[in-house]
Amino acid sequence: MGPSAVSLLAVIDTAATTTAMEARMPWPINVTVTGAAGQVGYALLFRIASGEMFGAGQPVVLRLLEIEPAMKSLEGVVLELEDCAFPLLVDIEATSNLAIAFRRTSFALLVGSVPRKPGMERKDLLGVNAGTFKTQGRAIADYAASDVRVLVVGNPCNTNCLIARSNAPEVPADRWFAMMRLDQNRAQSLLARRAQVFNGQVTNMVVYGNHSLTQFPDYENTRILGRPAVDVIGDSEWLQGEFLQTVKKRGAAILEARGMSSAASASHAIVDSVASIVRPTPPGECVSLAVVSRGEYGVPEGLQFGFPVRSDGRGWEVAADQPHSDFATGQIRATIAELLEERAEVEGLLGG
Repeated sequence: MGPSAVSLLAVIDTAATTTAMEARMPWPINVTVTGAAGQVGYALLFRIASGEMFGAGQPVVLRLLEIEPAMKSLEGVVLELEDCAFPLLVDIEATSNLAIAFRRTSFALLVGSVPRKPGMERKDLLGVNAGTFKTQGRAIADYAASDVRVLVVGNPCNTNCLIARSNAPEVPADRWFAMMRLDQNRAQSLLARRAQVFNGQVTNMVVYGNHSLTQFPDYENTRILGRPAVDVIGDSEWLQGEFLQTVKKRGAAILEARGMSSAASASHAIVDSVASIVRPTPPGECVSLAVVSRGEYGVPEGLQFGFPVRSDGRGWEVAADQPHSDFATGQIRATIAELLEERAEVEGLLGG
C-alpha cells in the first residue's frame, strides 16, 4: 500500500472518529445573556463559550441581548467570539429584540441592568432597574424553552428576581435564582487568608438573605480544614466585626477603587452559580443561592432569599439543618426585614 493510500485512510479514519464523537455530543442548549456587551457580560461570554460553565461536552448557542445603543459594541464582541473558534460554540444570535433573545432558551442569565454608581443607594437602583425585569420575566414566560432556568445578576438581584418571577407564573418558582455566590467567594477568600489556608480548604460558607449590606455570611457553620471556622479563627470580635463588614462593603470598595463595579469577579461568580445548579453539590456541603422561600429559617414564603442550597444536578433543596446563635438569628431577621421593605416598594410591578 503506497503512502498516498495510507494518508487517505488516515483522513477517512479521523473523519469517522470525529463523526462518532459528534454523534455522542449532547444537543446544543440555548443560553441567553442580557447586557452582553457590558463589563460583566464581556468577561462572562468567553467562559461560557469555552465550556467552563456547562462542561467540556456541552455545545451552546449564545443568544445575546443588548439595548439598541449598545448593538455596535455587541457586534465587536461577536466578532471576538467568532475569532476564538470555540469548538462548543454552535451559533451566536445578537439582538435587541426580547422575543429573539429568549426564544427556546434553556438558561437565561439576566446580567444587564444600570450599574451602581458612586453615591447611589439601593433604592435608586431598584427604581431604575425594576421595570426591565418585569418585561424580561414576561418575555421568558412567552418565549423560553419549557425547561428554562433563570439566574438574576442585575442589582438589586433578589428583588429583581422576585419581580421577574412574579411576571412569569407559567415558569415554576424553583427555576429562578438570584446570585449570592460573589458574596460567598469574598467571604471564603477572607477566611482563608485569615486562617492561612488555601481557598478550597474553606467549605460550607453560605451567605443568607439579601445581596446587600444586610446580608449575613454565616461563618458559624463554615468549616476550615474540616473544623468549625470559629475554632480555627479563634477571634469572635474579628468575625462579628471586621470580617462581616469587609464582605458586606466589598462591592463599594471595588467601586471606589476602580470607578466601576465588579466585573471579572462577578462573571466568575456567575459561572460558579450555574455550575452549582447543574452539577451535584459535594457531599456534606452547601452553596449560596437566592431561591424562593418556602418558610425555611422563618423567612416569609415567596421572598427570593439567600439560603444554604444543595443540588443533585437536576433539582435543589434548602438545607434546613444549619444551627444559628442569637447573633446570627438577629442578622438573618435584619435581612428579612430589608427584603420585605423592597417587596413593598415594588408591589405595583409584581404580577399575579
